[in-house]
Amino acid sequence: MILVKQLTPNLMVNNVNETVNFYQNTLGFELVMSVPQEGIFNWAMVQWGQVSLMFQERENIIAEYPRLKDTPLGGGLTFYIKVDDVNSLYKKINQQVNIVFDLHNTFYGGTEFAIEDINGFILTFAGDNEANV
Repeated sequence: MILVKQLTPNLMVNNVNETVNFYQNTLGFELVMSVPQEGIFNWAMVQWGQVSLMFQERENIIAEYPRLKDTPLGGGLTFYIKVDDVNSLYKKINQQVNIVFDLHNTFYGGTEFAIEDINGFILTFAGDNEANV
């Protein structure tokens, strides 16, 4: 049996530096590595807790995967990210981001909200049923 160890999405973006800045300054991710190490990045990886994301500049990733040439940013991809205090995160960032749906309790016992990042990707942040919304 083969054991899957990790999944780290590599997302096509227009500007890696701007994307890293958004994820660092707005959400709290840390820059793990980049290519090049300084200046204008072609690729970078950020991490927050157990969640890692990679960002690759559009032309750079198309050179590697030509079939992505006509793929729009965001491309119908959404991310579901569990956090330990969804209410505090919502209070921290709700005025700084494009809210897709507001903080609410779900029928399956969670509390969540969703935002759109600067590239059109949807990030849903979820926690245990914490809010009386």
